[in-house]
Amino acid sequence: MNHTALITGASRGLGAEFARLFASKGTNLILVARSEKELNDLKDELENTFNISVRIIAKDLTKPENVRFVYDEIKDTGIEVDYLVNNAGFGDFGHFSDTEWERHEQMIDLNMKTLSYFCYLFVQDWIPRKSGKILNIASTAAFQPGPGMSVYFASKAYVASFSQAIAYEFQKYGITVTALCPGPVRTNFGIAARMQHPNGFLKDMKTPLPGEVVAFGYRAMMKGKTLVIQGGLNKFVANLVRFIPRKWLITLSAKVISW
Repeated sequence: MNHTALITGASRGLGAEFARLFASKGTNLILVARSEKELNDLKDELENTFNISVRIIAKDLTKPENVRFVYDEIKDTGIEVDYLVNNAGFGDFGHFSDTEWERHEQMIDLNMKTLSYFCYLFVQDWIPRKSGKILNIASTAAFQPGPGMSVYFASKAYVASFSQAIAYEFQKYGITVTALCPGPVRTNFGIAARMQHPNGFLKDMKTPLPGEVVAFGYRAMMKGKTLVIQGGLNKFVANLVRFIPRKWLITLSAKVISW
């Protein structure tokens, strides 16, 4: 019997790559994102390539009430979810006071509230059966403040901290929680975040392909690792910031983000 993975933010970028990787392993999929057309295109691609079933749910997850809608729809079908990939999220570039509050609120809701709510709902099902795996997409942004992207960096710090805490709580039930912390990746993140350089923080920075990050995250989740940082340089920097005085760290972070 095939396992089933629920992937949020699945229509493009890392989410679509996670869908392709899970499909290649024979895992059935439930894909959630706003764009029904992109989800349908991906569904056709995966079902035509792999011997799996793909169910799509087109919902805007910046509205936390839709989390319950997605969960209830899955329960009504009788499908048991084995893997939860909380990939949906976005960032935004600009001074906190210059950005419309509604965008900050959507980021807070999607990056933190939606992710937490999905974890909460599915572990209720998993605790009695003593199995289940969660992969939460954090970021190397989790390890320092981010002037110019203050809410985004703070939200990823929440994801990393939250994931580690519940991983400890759920280990006695056989449930694993993994926080994946990539650096900049070659996706449309920079464009969506209205950054000066669409490929990330530095215009000449070499960034990995989505498939590399996804393969790394998938392996970590399957091994039950709690927090993983993709890329040797990212690991070095994430550990280095612990030894930099906080005042210097904030100044350095501000220069990198607004470069």
